[in-house]
Amino acid sequence: MLVAIPSLSPGGLDAPRSEHFGRCPCFTLVRLGEGGETDVTVLQNRPHGAGGCLEPIEFLASHGVEAVVVSGIGMRPLLGFNAKGIRVYRGAGATVRESLEALKEGRLERFTADMSCGGRR
Repeated sequence: MLVAIPSLSPGGLDAPRSEHFGRCPCFTLVRLGEGGETDVTVLQNRPHGAGGCLEPIEFLASHGVEAVVVSGIGMRPLLGFNAKGIRVYRGAGATVRESLEALKEGRLERFTADMSCGGRR
C-alpha cells in the first residue's frame, strides 16, 4: 500500500507531520509491504491552482497513492479522495514514522464526513 503523509520538511520517515493537508510543504510517500517500509519518496506539494483544494488529491492520485494520513480535512477534499478510492485516516504522531506505526498497528480510524472540517462536531 502506498501511503502519503503531509510533511513539514523533506526529512523522510523522521520528518515532522504537517497539521495542514492542503498547504503542507511536501508529502512523504511510503510504500508499506509485508516486511515494513520498502520505499520512501518525498514530493513537493504543488500550489493550489484552478483545482483549488482538489489539486493535491489529483497530484497524489497521479502518483498511485492508496491512503493518506491527515490531522484534519475539509469535506470537499474528503469527498475527492473518496471518489478516487484513496482511504483517508485520521492521523496520530508527531512524525511520519509515528503516523505509520499507528497505521500499521490499526490505531488510526478512517475519516468520515462528520469528522471533516465544516462537518458536524
